[in-house]
Amino acid sequence: MKVQNTLTNGTSRRVFTAGAISVAAALALSACGGAAATAPATATAKPDLKASGASTITMWVDAERAPALKDITAKFQADTGIAVKLVVKDFAAVRDDFITQVPTGKGPDLIVGPHDWVGKFVQNGVIAPVELGDKKSEFQDSSIKAMTYNGSVYGVPYAIENIALLRNTAIVSDPAKTLDEVVANGKKAVADGKAKFPFLVGMDPKQGDPYHLYPLQASMGSQVFGKAADGGYDPKQLLIGDASGVAFAKKLAAWGDKGEKIINSNITGDIAKEKFLAGESPYYLTGPWNVPDVQKKGIKFAVDELPTTGDQPAQPFIGVNGFFISAKSANALATNEFVTNYLTSEAAQDSMYKAGGRPPALKASFDKAASDPVVAAFGKIGANGVPMPAIPEMSAVWADWGATELALIKGQGDPAADWAKMAASIKSKIKG
Repeated sequence: MKVQNTLTNGTSRRVFTAGAISVAAALALSACGGAAATAPATATAKPDLKASGASTITMWVDAERAPALKDITAKFQADTGIAVKLVVKDFAAVRDDFITQVPTGKGPDLIVGPHDWVGKFVQNGVIAPVELGDKKSEFQDSSIKAMTYNGSVYGVPYAIENIALLRNTAIVSDPAKTLDEVVANGKKAVADGKAKFPFLVGMDPKQGDPYHLYPLQASMGSQVFGKAADGGYDPKQLLIGDASGVAFAKKLAAWGDKGEKIINSNITGDIAKEKFLAGESPYYLTGPWNVPDVQKKGIKFAVDELPTTGDQPAQPFIGVNGFFISAKSANALATNEFVTNYLTSEAAQDSMYKAGGRPPALKASFDKAASDPVVAAFGKIGANGVPMPAIPEMSAVWADWGATELALIKGQGDPAADWAKMAASIKSKIKG
């Protein structure tokens, strides 16, 4: 499908990636309690907000989302007389700041963030569950699943995002189903002088990029964690080191610097984007956050489904952004009303989409946004994805996973031995 429409006000980098990096880099904070005893918010309640005594509620938000929330906060104030103070925070530090400040009573009433923060938030007792009632069915099922932890919903989702394969249609005219076909097309384009790189995906110089490579791993049947009875991830079932994972590790070495050079350890995220924008490759594995710059460059492109590497679907991780209520909010009644009955509205969800260009979580908003073929294509791919694990144990996975993948791509070590060593290290950290 050729794409001509634009994503509105696209951003340079998605919120969710920053969340994943934060999880990988941050030291695990000690738990200060389980799930909060705060009663779940209900979307159907009619609270007497005047009796609550609240005059202002505070939300921590990043710079991108603050403008998108101004209209809905103004409506809430007009309806209730209660102001919503938007405090712009440094996203790289906001998760841990929230965990630290909420128990002291100095934190905000609510916060915007990615769903993979939920497990750490619940472990530290800093967010309250949200009861959406009948409104739950108005959201994409995958977004609700992502916000669910131990059977309770802990956030109101507003956007879903995932990666896809961008194809420069001026270089390669037809989509491919498998990575082998992608590679063959890319190599032919290079041989014909139409491109310099057969395929582009960005690598962090120290941590590789397990997030972008995960669909290729999943297609080979390799997962990180197994599933619990309730459908969530089970930290006791660490599957990443199984035979399918080892087979993927061998593929990484074959695709890397000393093999086919399909994945280049020296191509960072910025370089991959730069080269695709320069028309130097037919393929770019990326997300919707980079689409606006591709469109501004005037490149004719298609959003293709992720290529398979094995006999399983190439399922991407999906990231869900949403709103979380502090378990220690001094204005819980007003905050619950704002979150469940205002931030769930089409007006709010439409505004968040216009600000970031990410497919909305609310079905009604998504249906409108999907008139843009870019959104429709990413949404279709995301519908077959799996939520990024939000369990706290995931913080023990990223560093070893990324470093091992990067070493294999560089042609260092033995795939089978190093992958097993990685899995053992992750298991040890989880137990610790």
